[in-house]
Amino acid sequence: MIYPIVAYGDPILRKITRPIEKNELDLKKLSEDMYETMYSASGVGLAAPQVGLNIRIFVVDGTPFNEGEDEEDKDASLEGFKKVFINPQILEEDGDEWPFEEGCLSIPGIRGDVYRPERLKIRYRDLDWNEHEEEYNGTAARIIQHEYDHLQGKLFTDYMPALKKQLLKKKLNDIAKGNVDVDYRMRFPNRR
Repeated sequence: MIYPIVAYGDPILRKITRPIEKNELDLKKLSEDMYETMYSASGVGLAAPQVGLNIRIFVVDGTPFNEGEDEEDKDASLEGFKKVFINPQILEEDGDEWPFEEGCLSIPGIRGDVYRPERLKIRYRDLDWNEHEEEYNGTAARIIQHEYDHLQGKLFTDYMPALKKQLLKKKLNDIAKGNVDVDYRMRFPNRR
């Protein structure tokens, strides 16, 4: 099932999500639906608040970043990087902060440089409820940080300088009202 993606301005995108209890949901079905939704919108990550759910789960698949790249240009951190993160907790972030132009399915048509630490350690559960503690770096770490922020009620635009945010204000308001062209289903909080 493909969910409509929640647009900027919806209060759920600003809430800190609650943990999922074991056996509370059909997480396999939910994650399959989230992947289907993400792929239909050409995304590389999708968090539960983006489909209107206030729970701690996100899915990622960074392999599209490597498609069409020469072998020497491929990002090794993204090889086979397709995962479901349930009740994730970032334990550490370190390394140099580096810029990358980020975008978001909930904020279509807007992109901007965001500086994030290059490495992280995360604890999470998988679909079989096994706990993992893993380290990621580079683009894989960035995708995780971006999706994790959604679970914390943060958006990539929060990291932009005040002037840039001011310049984007009208575009962001237009998105909330549904005045934006997208080729995937969205749910707009202020559509009249």
